[in-house]
Amino acid sequence: MANHGLFFKRVAKLNSQGVPAAGLWAQGIWAALLCFSGTYSQLLDYVVFAILIFYVLTIGAIFILRIKKPEAERSYKAFGYPVLPAIYLLVASFVMIDLLIYKPDYTWPGLIIVLLGVPVFFLWKRNVK
Repeated sequence: MANHGLFFKRVAKLNSQGVPAAGLWAQGIWAALLCFSGTYSQLLDYVVFAILIFYVLTIGAIFILRIKKPEAERSYKAFGYPVLPAIYLLVASFVMIDLLIYKPDYTWPGLIIVLLGVPVFFLWKRNVK
């Protein structure tokens, strides 16, 4: 992301060993802060919900691209398309709704952080140009 101007340039810089040391330090500090934020189960609920959002969006994109660009070259095959991806979308969506209802203390903050990323992305992108 930093190489494409979507994050701090400093975290993309490689040190003399070819390692993005600043980026690794930033990631390590963030991971440590998350570890102190609650139990493993709480952190897992928080992360799983956010990850499922992006998995559902990715699988949903398969359907959208096949409709909008049916002539596009397919460098991969979606196994079991359209049945298995549709089943995945339904099950993952059910799990997300279930987490929102039964574990709201950890899933709603995850959803809010993901949604806050949208305006941040556009603001950052606007300032990079």
